[in-house]
Amino acid sequence: MKTRVISGGLLRGGREASLTRWKENRKRYVDWCTIGFCILGGLLVGITVLAIANMATAELANPAHLIEVATSSEVIGSILLTFCAGANAVLLLVFFGTPLAYVLARSRPSRFKGVVESIVDIPLILPHTVAGLLVYLLFMRRGWLGAPFGEIGLAFEDAYPGTVIAMLFVASPFFINTMREGFEKVPVHLENVARTLGASTFTTFRTVTLPLSLRHMYSGAILAWGRAIGEFAGVIMIAYYPFIISTLIYHSFTTDGIQTSRSIAFTVILISFGVFYLLRRMTRFMGRYDDRV
Repeated sequence: MKTRVISGGLLRGGREASLTRWKENRKRYVDWCTIGFCILGGLLVGITVLAIANMATAELANPAHLIEVATSSEVIGSILLTFCAGANAVLLLVFFGTPLAYVLARSRPSRFKGVVESIVDIPLILPHTVAGLLVYLLFMRRGWLGAPFGEIGLAFEDAYPGTVIAMLFVASPFFINTMREGFEKVPVHLENVARTLGASTFTTFRTVTLPLSLRHMYSGAILAWGRAIGEFAGVIMIAYYPFIISTLIYHSFTTDGIQTSRSIAFTVILISFGVFYLLRRMTRFMGRYDDRV
């Protein structure tokens, strides 16, 4: 029996011809599945765009009032306070939540692990007022933690620390769960190789696991920060003052009416959109390929 030998040139020529035909057919091919998905997803995006456009139309009709409200010291101070409090809450989450996420990612499935994961997720399912009440009862002046801290001069009621703690509580699941998923994607055998080379557990974590999870840490921090600065009910339960931006909008709505509160809200929307757009753009520089090991 004769065997026909096909040269490499013929194979390459066949692949190039197939690729050329595919490119030609792609121009005539309509991917209805992708188009349908875009339409369905676009409905959700469209609702947000429509709501913002509705507000923008009213605000741009009176730009002088919008500029006056947006440049007021009260609004600027409240926005800076909100962003700083959210950033402080995220820093605490990075310090305390990262070790917890690593332990949850590397521990074996068990009932105890399930209980801990459920406790971590509690702020996700609780009404915001309930979350705020939990924080208030724990950190009020006579609370289990509020009283000891009060003896050393650290107050939480109607104070900046109370705002940070409330934001920390409601944002914690977003950071911890994202970091846990990041740690789970790092192959365990990479850690084992580092251990066989003499690295300690912490050194392995610092030099192998954490660098490969930086993208998830960054994404989790963005999600947690966004959730923190958007909190309202949980914060006002323990710290109505000083005004964060959501509290200021509510206070302005009940005292000055809808026009001023709408201008503040539109200012916050523009600033938040710009900030989160830049943060999302920066995500592509954070371990883009490291998490594909």
